[in-house]
Amino acid sequence: MEKKYTEEIILNKRKHGMAMLLLVLALYVASICGIIFAAAADLPPVAFTIVLIVCLVWFVFGWILLCGLKILKPQEALVLTLFGKYVGTLKGEGFYWVNPFCSAVNPAAGTKPSTGSTSSAGRAKSEAGVSISLGEQSMAMVSKKLSMKVMTLDNNKQKINDCLGNPVEIGIVVIWRIVNTAKAVFNVDNYVEFLSIQTDSALRNVVRLYPYDVSPNVDTTGDGVADEGSLRGSSEVVAERIRKEIQGKVDLAGLEILEARITYLAYAPEIAAVMLQRQQASAIIDARKMIVDGAVGMVEMALDRLNKGGMVELDEERKAAMVSNLLVVLCGNKDAQPIVNSGSLY
Repeated sequence: MEKKYTEEIILNKRKHGMAMLLLVLALYVASICGIIFAAAADLPPVAFTIVLIVCLVWFVFGWILLCGLKILKPQEALVLTLFGKYVGTLKGEGFYWVNPFCSAVNPAAGTKPSTGSTSSAGRAKSEAGVSISLGEQSMAMVSKKLSMKVMTLDNNKQKINDCLGNPVEIGIVVIWRIVNTAKAVFNVDNYVEFLSIQTDSALRNVVRLYPYDVSPNVDTTGDGVADEGSLRGSSEVVAERIRKEIQGKVDLAGLEILEARITYLAYAPEIAAVMLQRQQASAIIDARKMIVDGAVGMVEMALDRLNKGGMVELDEERKAAMVSNLLVVLCGNKDAQPIVNSGSLY
């Protein structure tokens, strides 16, 4: 959905700040000299009055031109409006001069992405996960400049149910930057809060499609075929899918999502202990299965070697006893201590 202010206008030919500053200072010096000259010279009353009025008017109103001086550092931008109309954006470092009646617009001024662990006096955290500095805003005027640098959004951990209904806690960090200042300022009320909310929404939408661990008969790609995708085992795929989901939501605000990474992933505390026991049980079962498979193979090999060599002929009952003893020895958790029969086998 396109808005009215989506075309960015770059004002790249306004770097006349130094020339305008020198001109204003020169006119102030000239006005002082004019008053001194008019007072010292024997001018007619009308001429003296005109010179005096012109110099005094300049003294009173000349400073207004200085309001049009703007200084930008590298990777900074300034969105300007004139009586409510968007006139353009200053981009790049330099000393600019614009119409002194232009005003800078930045609805997100003073709003900073939260870091998840920020909690100090003078800072209030909104429900969108964005912390706003209250003390700094009350003491000094907040800069209206937009930062074009690459920035980081680290949202708080969220509790989300995976596709199997298990609650998991997940945290994400998003690397982003502004690419269209007009969209960022005019299309949304506050692009930082907008990004934070859309990140939360995209994270929930994607996490609900994946199980925490690999589960059978789960389709995470939407192609109708079960796959082995999971939050724990496919973190790179999940993060890229989250990035694309966020990017599709914040194009309206003129933002570019460079990267999204999962920083924290765990089962929710209420089921963490149970899931840990489940994982341990699954690992024990897999290990036991491997031990039993190996033991059975060793017993088969032992019986085949005995039969081929003709060393001992065993009936079915003796074979069953031998197999039982070998399995006990090979599958036991502790070393077996057999009782040796020194007499006849029969």
